[in-house]
Amino acid sequence: MKWIKKNFIFNADDLTYWAKSGAMIPTPYILDENTIRVYLTFLDKSGIGRCGYVDLDKNNLTQVLNYSKEPIFDIGLDGTFDENGALTCSVCNSKDGNLYFYYAGFELGTKIRYRLLSGLAITDKKLHLIKKYPTPILERTSEELFFRGGPFCMYDKNADIYKIWYVAGSEWMEIDGKSMPVYEIKYLESQDGITWPNEGKTCIKIENENEHGFGRPYVIEHNGIYKMFYSIRVKHLGYRLGYAESIDGINWNRNDKLINIDVSNTGWDSEMITYSAVIEIDGRLIMFYNGNGFGKTGFGYAELIEE
Repeated sequence: MKWIKKNFIFNADDLTYWAKSGAMIPTPYILDENTIRVYLTFLDKSGIGRCGYVDLDKNNLTQVLNYSKEPIFDIGLDGTFDENGALTCSVCNSKDGNLYFYYAGFELGTKIRYRLLSGLAITDKKLHLIKKYPTPILERTSEELFFRGGPFCMYDKNADIYKIWYVAGSEWMEIDGKSMPVYEIKYLESQDGITWPNEGKTCIKIENENEHGFGRPYVIEHNGIYKMFYSIRVKHLGYRLGYAESIDGINWNRNDKLINIDVSNTGWDSEMITYSAVIEIDGRLIMFYNGNGFGKTGFGYAELIEE
């Protein structure tokens, strides 16, 4: 495959009181025949992330038509798992007709730097988003102690099950004098999209000496196979993009070289490329992605021109 970078799209840049900077973890959704809504995490002046969106012209993805004036839902109460950030990672069309928003809750630690666990918000009949619980749907377990975040969920109509891919781990390692998380990508199934087992099956594991974890996986079904786009936490460099394919969505063939897109020589994505999300628009595969600072410099897009 060959991805061609097209354009930078958007950064908050003091957009509003709760969106002072960044445009992190782009999560696209086809809103109507003319509009692509991209859910994004914006940072306030304290660096706390809340999710909103920008609406893009489907025929000109650099044209912002609208943006959310308020967060689509807020951070949690003091002491809860999402008190320091609520970061939407996937939007799932559920079997009951509502939209399920799966998000990572960010909680600061004292003896460890932070924890990432997964929550769920659901649209009601008036299309308001309401958190299902003030607690995680992917809570910590003895096997996945600190991280059960970065959730990407899809509903399989044929099998009548929800499938989720997420990052999980129980370790930290020191890199350049800083404690850094260690986690892999795992997989779970659920009958209702709300209640999940305690431990997932490993899909993408740490294999190379220079990596220590992965960022939000994003999965599509294309040409009869599952395709996963994910971010690789590379020691001393930050994030780069990875790619894998699967027949069943459970057993994956990792082939990062096929992604064939990297940092630019200069500019907003010259140090890091991460949090890719791929969507088909009028027969074209479009990749939205973040650049430097985990998305603090905004997001842009690339287009697949050959496979």
